[in-house]
Parts: sequence; structure tokens; C-alpha cells
Amino acid sequence: MSAPPVFTTLGCRLNAYETEAMKDLAREAGVSGAHVVNTCAVTAEAVRKARQEIRRIARETPGATIIVTGCAAQTEPETFAAMPEVTRVIGNHEKMLPGTWAALTPDLIGRTERVQVDDILSVRETAGHLIDGFGSRARAYVQVQNGCDHRCTFCIIPYGRGNSRSVPAGVVVEQIKRLVGAGYHEVVLTGVDLTSWGPDLPGQPALGDLVQKILRLVPDLARLRISSIDSIEADPALIDAIAGEPRLMPHLHLSLQAGDDMILKRMKRRHLRDDAIRFCHAMRAARPDLVYGADIIAGFPTETEAMFENSLALARECGLTWLHVFPYSPRQGTPAARMPQVPVAEVRARAARLRDLGAVLAAEHLAAQVGRDHRVLMESPRMGRTEQFTEVRFAADQPVGQIVAARIQGQDGRQLRA
Repeated sequence: MSAPPVFTTLGCRLNAYETEAMKDLAREAGVSGAHVVNTCAVTAEAVRKARQEIRRIARETPGATIIVTGCAAQTEPETFAAMPEVTRVIGNHEKMLPGTWAALTPDLIGRTERVQVDDILSVRETAGHLIDGFGSRARAYVQVQNGCDHRCTFCIIPYGRGNSRSVPAGVVVEQIKRLVGAGYHEVVLTGVDLTSWGPDLPGQPALGDLVQKILRLVPDLARLRISSIDSIEADPALIDAIAGEPRLMPHLHLSLQAGDDMILKRMKRRHLRDDAIRFCHAMRAARPDLVYGADIIAGFPTETEAMFENSLALARECGLTWLHVFPYSPRQGTPAARMPQVPVAEVRARAARLRDLGAVLAAEHLAAQVGRDHRVLMESPRMGRTEQFTEVRFAADQPVGQIVAARIQGQDGRQLRA
């Protein structure tokens, strides 16, 4: 019996979701014996790791059929085509087409083009692949949007993902109904630029309309989460849902990127620091248990020490709890790569300072939970997450996939203990 293909996923949750879709496509097409690397392009380091992974596979499996896809394959097909270890390079649009996988069976792979990467900016249709149950036994992820219409000066992702495309609300609702019927208590909506969901659909709905429709039409869904959002694009219906819908979890991950107005302008972001602070204060006033995470870039070109201090200060002024820190990495072809660069050692030092602050903020949040009661969704027999997505470690086994009531007894700086 032929061995099924082996998949390696690098990068974001959306990539992991699409890997599950590709597994189905490969199985249905009869692909066997191949190694598929689904790459990330968000930083130069991500591309380096992809090349490293390809070489590792070739070293450990001599003669392997190695298929490279994902964002790095889309943005730098020539990089991977130049690697002798690589058999095929497939773009982000092509990787979701059944015909692509049908041509990768052992009897046909020798007759297809080595590089299959088209212009993803010309793609207009929404993603049609639906994975029922991807995630864990506790939580399922549903892709509702792909691509991005914005052109932040540091970001290569629109050139890997294309322009924004939305999955129709009816399709999303039906999938979530199936997931709830299969026993899932929590669903997470994912996308590349989630708050841009809707304008390409009839009637031009907004993300808040989708959220409210899900909560209304799937009453048995216990928990709904939204992944990273751009706070400046939060529509009134979304703000109302965050403030008043208890089944929408009180955890928002914000795409803030910096806390200095000049840097935000040079990034071509659509908000200023006061916009971010105002949003965070208003939302927490409406919902006091709300917890924020945020993406912050350290060492963006032209960033001075004073500008960086503004980013440090923003974490406190917004009341952030979870910091996702990116040392700036120039991406060839982006405007920021042509700006005056901060020395690499200084970029790393600033990223370390941000991470240290993040550890302090997380520890403060953990300490504040001791003695409180939480409803925890169990991901494994002894670990689950609160409504705010904080990890809780239990002393005794709990039912996986279920929501259990727990009183927090302590914390160790990384997790709560119940």
C-alpha cells in the first residue's frame, strides 16, 4: 500500500487550516509518497526556516518528492525552484484546486510544470474548502476570509494571499452548525484580515453582521471567538457584539504594530496611537472582563529610541495582556525595505525589551485571576483555557472538550492552577 503524503506546516493558523484541506485533496486525488511543505513568508526568517526544512527532508529521505507551497512559494517561487531538492513549487491559489493534486499522482507528476504559481492578485473567488473539526477536540477553526486589500509598507502577505475575499455568511453558518452538531463547544473565526470580511459580498455586510448572525442562528454554540482584528475597522455591529454578547469570548487580538504616530504613518497603518487607546478603553468600559493581545513590531525602519518608547508605553495605555512581538525583518519588494534600517542588534534588543514587558503584563493578569471563578474549556485532560484564553492547569483529569467550572488556586507566571 502506498504511503500517504507527509505535510509540514510553517506559519499561521490559516496555513494549518489549509494544510488540512490539502490533505483531503491529496487523498482524494491518490497522491502518495510525497512530502509537502506549506511555507510562511511573513519574515525573512520564515523563508529561511522553509529552506532549512526542505533540506532536512531531503537529507533524511533521499530521493523524496518534495512539493513546496504556501506564501513563500507564492512570493518567491524562484527561490524554491532554484533548490535541487524541490520537485514542485505550487502557489497559494493552485494548492486549493483538485486538478493540481490530480496532476501530482506518481503516474502524472513527471508531465506537469515544475513551477505552478500564477498571479494571486487576480483571484476573485472565495475559498471553497471547508474543514469540519480542524483544531482540537475542544475548539474548531473556521476560515471566513482570505487575502488583504491594504498595503502596509512592511507586509508581503497581500502578495502571497491576494486581495480580500469573503466566504458567504450562509456557508459559514452551515459549517458552524455541523461543528456544533459534532460536539464542538467553541469556534474561532479566522482570516488574513478578518475585519475586511463582507464588502465583496451582496449587500456589503460587515464582520459584526456575520458574528451576530452566527450567534442568532446557532443558539447551541457555547463560545465564539474572533482571531486578530484591526481595531480601526471594527464596525458598529461588531462593537455591539463585543460589548453585549456573552457567548462572544472576551479576548481580542489587535493588529496594532506600533505605538508611535510617525512610525504608524510610515507603516501606512490606518490608525494612530490615540485611536488604539480610545478603542481599548471604550471596549473595556463596555465589557470589563475583556483581555487584549496585540502584534507589535520592534525596530521598524527609522524608529528612534523615543519612538520605540512610545510602543512600550502603548502596552500600558491600552491595557494589553498578551504581546506578540516581531523583530522587524525587511521583505524584498516592500517599501519599508527601502527605508533607512535600524541596526539588527538594536532591533533584537528592542524586541527582547518588548517580550520582557509582555512577560510582566501576562504575569500581572495571571496574579489577578487567583481566587476567581472561570469556565474553562478543556483541551487536554489537565489543561484548558478560560474565556480570556488564559491557560489553566488542573491537578486532576477533566473531560476533554467540555467546559468546566473552576476556581483559580494559584499561578506560576505562565499558567493558572485550578
